Amino acid sequence: MQEGIRICRKCLLEEMDEEAVYADLRRYIEQIPDEERAEEAVYRERLEQCKMCDQLLSGMCRVCGCYVELRAAVRVRACPLVHPRW
Repeated sequence: MQEGIRICRKCLLEEMDEEAVYADLRRYIEQIPDEERAEEAVYRERLEQCKMCDQLLSGMCRVCGCYVELRAAVRVRACPLVHPRW
C-alpha cells in the first residue's frame, strides 16, 4: 500500500474526501422520483446497517459492487447478502 493513502473500510462516500463523486451521487439520488425513493429514516437506517458490514469498502459493497448510498436510496432495493441486513 502506498504511504499516505488511507483506505477507509467502514466509511460512506459522504464521510470521505470524495466530494466530487459524492456530489454526483447525491444529485442522482435527488432525481429519483419520490415514489421510488426510500424515506429518509429508512435510508439512514440502511446506511447504518451497511456501515457495520464487513463487505463495505470505501463506500462500495464488495458483494455487488454498488455504491451503498445509491442502493439504500431506492425503495425496492435490498441488501445483496445471502442473509440481508436490510
